[in-house]
Amino acid sequence: MPLFVRHMLICAGLSLGLVSVACTGHAEARGSARHAASGAHKLSLRSSAAIIQDQETGEILYGKNASTVAPIASITKLMSAMVVLDAGLDLQENITISSEDLDALRGTHSRLKPGASLSRDELLRVALMASENRAAAALGRSYPGGIDAFKRAMNHKAQMLGMNDSRFDDATGLSSANVSSAEDLVKLVRAAHQYELIRSYTTMAGHEIHVAGRPLAYRNTNRLVANGSWNIGLSKTGFTNDAGRCLVLQAKLAERQVIIVLLDSWGKLSRIGDANRIRAWMETNARPAIGAVHKSAQKNRKPAPA
Repeated sequence: MPLFVRHMLICAGLSLGLVSVACTGHAEARGSARHAASGAHKLSLRSSAAIIQDQETGEILYGKNASTVAPIASITKLMSAMVVLDAGLDLQENITISSEDLDALRGTHSRLKPGASLSRDELLRVALMASENRAAAALGRSYPGGIDAFKRAMNHKAQMLGMNDSRFDDATGLSSANVSSAEDLVKLVRAAHQYELIRSYTTMAGHEIHVAGRPLAYRNTNRLVANGSWNIGLSKTGFTNDAGRCLVLQAKLAERQVIIVLLDSWGKLSRIGDANRIRAWMETNARPAIGAVHKSAQKNRKPAPA
């Protein structure tokens, strides 16, 4: 067989029993693809959608159904907090919980009864740390122009952040019309991490407030913030039946600042399990394969509702 024909066949990926020859660019690309696939295989997550991004470089370290649009539950509260802080509202102003703040969609429980009065700062704190729905609802209701103006501000902020697959319909996340994708939520977490109060309040293990002279103790909905082996800079959980169990994190893992988004975890503890699996994967690989993206659900991607 002529030498030039043999060379062409090798470059096309046929071995012919010969010593492997690295055709310019192609062998390296194939090797990288195999390495990425191997890295993806080692990380098996129970969340329906996920993404891991190196916060400093923007590299996607792992993705699974990352562009699928779905309800995001209380992850919404990160956007609510940014909108409140962007408006420069008086954080010491007292706001009274009203009947308008009660959850008429899902009937969720709250210890903040109508008539309870707290500062905007305390409402923000328990909304972010303990995912207190009436606190978040009161923040939206007391926004200049009311809840409609608040929703417009949320969606405008999303547009400014390039969250093109995201829509916001209320301040709490109880509405299933609050939708986003893992790709968009990376942008949300990156933006929220720039706010000192959001970083502080989402990573508090617990906090006690006083309502009508009575103490109310709240705990963070993410148990990992109380785990001394984790270095978490921002955290938010979410759950509704439609959204499943969700978790977003900014954390330092394997000497890298990363953003993690986990959506629709099927088990009660699976989002925490997934976070721990990611940590172990990163620490084992030191520098995980880049671009190990699962695209199994891309063909079923649903457009965000208008």
